[in-house]
Amino acid sequence: MQTWDDWQHSWDRQQEWYLPDREERFRVMLDLVEATAGPAPRVLDLACGTGSISERLLARFPAAVSTGVDVDPALLAIARGHFADEPRLTLVTADLNDPDWAQQLPDGDPYDAVLTATALHWLSTDRLLRLYRDLVPLIRPGGLFLNADHMPQTGTPLLNAAHAAFERTRQERERAEGVLDWEGWWKAAADEPALADAVAARFAIHGSHADGDSHPAEWHAARLIEAGFREAGPAWRSVSDALVAAVR
Repeated sequence: MQTWDDWQHSWDRQQEWYLPDREERFRVMLDLVEATAGPAPRVLDLACGTGSISERLLARFPAAVSTGVDVDPALLAIARGHFADEPRLTLVTADLNDPDWAQQLPDGDPYDAVLTATALHWLSTDRLLRLYRDLVPLIRPGGLFLNADHMPQTGTPLLNAAHAAFERTRQERERAEGVLDWEGWWKAAADEPALADAVAARFAIHGSHADGDSHPAEWHAARLIEAGFREAGPAWRSVSDALVAAVR
């Protein structure tokens, strides 16, 4: 069996196959957290998966605390194993599709920041808009919501096509070098005895990967303001992805 640390790192590598600038997005997120909350933030890691955001948060800020929320039993199993000796992280099982998901969170003061990456594109538009409204009372005034996700630009079709072709070439090269894609990673996880039952439960919940609705960064910013945030806008972007920051 691979160790839980091995599985956490292999998840990161699989995600980097799709997002080669993933670490840069995380850096910008944490820069904004430090700018608004200082060196001891209280953070909600939304749709946390294996805990990639919390891993970087807790490494950068020794006085930080994080609550990770997800519904995926396989990814949470990896997170619980990887962070077994980490008292600064609390992991919670909750489904963001459930309007009552926030009731599963531990009691406490509002969060300084809610962070999420490459996750909310799974939600349909109506559920995403409800989630944005749900987040407002969970964040302290002046706190942040940061959403890094697929947010394609609509006015640059030539640039989008060139970027997509470049990324296909890079991915083909890396796959030939042995990097696992989404399907390959989940097959390997299903073959791991310690994860097999959790992977089966995961696919019973989610089925195969099915995206919700994609929207440009400006759309997300406008919807966040409508939900009750004071201001919102892109804080970082690539051709296909963006990080939208909203101030409570």
